[in-house]
Amino acid sequence: MKNPVIAHRGAWKNTKVPQNSVASLKEAVALGCTGSEFDVRMTADGHMVVVHDASHDGVSIDSSEFSKVKALKLSNGEPISTLEEYLKAGAGQKGTKLVLEIKSSQMGKQSSLLLARKCVETVKKLKLKKKVDYIAFDYDVCKLVHELDPKANIAYLNGDINPAALQKAGINGIDYHISVMKKNPNWIAEAHQAEMTVNVWTVNKKEDMQWCIDNGVDFITTDEPEILYSLLGR
Repeated sequence: MKNPVIAHRGAWKNTKVPQNSVASLKEAVALGCTGSEFDVRMTADGHMVVVHDASHDGVSIDSSEFSKVKALKLSNGEPISTLEEYLKAGAGQKGTKLVLEIKSSQMGKQSSLLLARKCVETVKKLKLKKKVDYIAFDYDVCKLVHELDPKANIAYLNGDINPAALQKAGINGIDYHISVMKKNPNWIAEAHQAEMTVNVWTVNKKEDMQWCIDNGVDFITTDEPEILYSLLGR
């Protein structure tokens, strides 16, 4: 099996660094992960920042000005990264893909679509199209990314659309929760027949990791990359 290990928000759990930090990205690279996932939101004045939750230290990301968000710190003292800062931090290495999750905006659909557009523009500007893959829960966001960059790898997260329908929309990957995949194991073969990739999230139990391995998924997103590597014999 090829290296299927995607570090969920970087390699943070066993390294004791914050999620979605440059430090967790560097740890994922050091482990040799095939990908390191991270989350992007947009501030009220249109700046893209790497953070998962809708608020951080009581500050709403989507409805606050960038100056307020940029002053926030992670637990290791790192400031919250801008998308450009984060991408530049991961640009110099060759082995680990940067898996960019476009978060659905609390400000509504149009904000989510604007964020998607700005993410693709930033990746193109930094000449990192080959290094960045995209994921999103919003189907319309995934379709827009395909329109903006037809060669981009895009996977849908929400688990409610079969592979054939996604392929027709230009989305070339499914990235579904372990519970969804166990209910629909036939989707793995269907996706592969359509030349789509299959990722499963967030897989932290050994028995679930083994199920993914046994069923031939392409990628496994986990908070426990070290455990997954031990199962793979590496």
